[in-house]
Amino acid sequence: MLELTDSHAHIDDPSFDTDRDAMLARAHASGVRHIVVPAIDHESWPRIAAICAAHSDAYPAYGLHPIYIDRHRPEHLDALVTQLKNEPSVAVGEIGLDYFLPELDAERQREYFQKQLRIARDFDLPVIVHARRAMDEVTSTMRRMGGLRGVVHSFSGSLQQAERLWELGFHLGIGGPVTHERAQRLRGIVAAMPLEHLLLETDAPDQPSACHRGERHEPSQLIDVLDVVAELRNEDRQRIASLTTANARRLFGF
Repeated sequence: MLELTDSHAHIDDPSFDTDRDAMLARAHASGVRHIVVPAIDHESWPRIAAICAAHSDAYPAYGLHPIYIDRHRPEHLDALVTQLKNEPSVAVGEIGLDYFLPELDAERQREYFQKQLRIARDFDLPVIVHARRAMDEVTSTMRRMGGLRGVVHSFSGSLQQAERLWELGFHLGIGGPVTHERAQRLRGIVAAMPLEHLLLETDAPDQPSACHRGERHEPSQLIDVLDVVAELRNEDRQRIASLTTANARRLFGF
């Protein structure tokens, strides 16, 4: 029996409101035993806390996502400290930088990212990092701050950028994009990377695998990612499942 960990799935998303229990049952039946649920904003924290309290396979992470920078307020950083003191959490996330969307205030993003990194370090929690067209700055910021560990989710950078993250002890979150044949650079990295730095993810309900284009993504489809990773590496899928779950256990403290 496979034991898989979906290291990044937004199962609190409203698209799951009508069938969340059935969706989680499908995930469990496919071998997914652990699902990390990262937040996007202050408003999402109570919803994530309630879902994770009701489902033993789900683990909460709290943070302020850079794409939603216009929703965040300085008091939300204080509230994050309170949330981490009062609620169980496996990570601070989803946090980071996003320079793909030009309308997002880069300076405010940097401020919230750096402050959340310090909060994670103070609580000795890993970080779940979003880095889009900002990989070098994200990495240099984390290196400069020091004392951090975590995962860059939906990694899409170069081999050199991956190597810098490994030097910091960070993991790469690999999901649906690796199943697409056009993702040759990513596939090459995954084929040869050190397994101790690999985590599997779906980013549900987004980033569906190649065989589910146009559909709502969900954690049960993590099996598609596993199969492609195993094929790229010419390794047994059971071994990939076991090692990536062991990585997640060490990082998130399940």
